[in-house]
Amino acid sequence: MLTLFTILHIITCLVLMAVILLQSSKVQGIAGIVQGGAETFFGKNKGRSYEGKLAKATAAFMVLFIITSIALVVLGGK
Repeated sequence: MLTLFTILHIITCLVLMAVILLQSSKVQGIAGIVQGGAETFFGKNKGRSYEGKLAKATAAFMVLFIITSIALVVLGGK
């Protein structure tokens, strides 16, 4: 059981790193301030966009990472 959680934890770590690195930067400088007013909250459907899917995947894999971390501590504490 410990081996299963260790393998799952390593896979989760690798996928989480890839998902985080695929996300675009939020820092845009002065140009972001000027262009930011043009985009309204309802202007884009952020949940269905590429960035929205990556954000949801990041949250899901973070939860899985925390669960596997806790499971490894509990199972490894013998």
